[in-house]
Amino acid sequence: MTESVDRLGATQAKRVQRGLILVGVPAVLIVAGLAVGLYFLSQNEAATRTVRDLFIIVLALEFMVLGIALVVLLVQLSRLILLLQMEIRPMLESASEALNTVRGTTDFLSENLIQPVIQLNSSLAGMRKLLEMFRLFRR
Repeated sequence: MTESVDRLGATQAKRVQRGLILVGVPAVLIVAGLAVGLYFLSQNEAATRTVRDLFIIVLALEFMVLGIALVVLLVQLSRLILLLQMEIRPMLESASEALNTVRGTTDFLSENLIQPVIQLNSSLAGMRKLLEMFRLFRR
């Protein structure tokens, strides 16, 4: 039992170690890349302005893409709302109507079939007990 617990602890430790490596190595590389980039940008002012302008253009393009995505999202949301109003609501109303029909059918069967059978069985059971009391009918 302790061996399996030790193995489980060792595999968990390996998983944690792998996770730290998978997160730590890329983080260190990103920080090192930023440091090297900042060093080279501080050396050349013209290159710094060019990189800054490129970043501004990329950000503007990103905002345009996000705006288009937001418009598409709003259109899809309005289509979903329309679908819910036009298609799902009638389905729910139809299901409710079917449920009411089934409820009415069960009430009708209960009143006209099941209750008379129950009354007949109870009357027969009473008559059988009466006959057993007078010992005319034996099981």
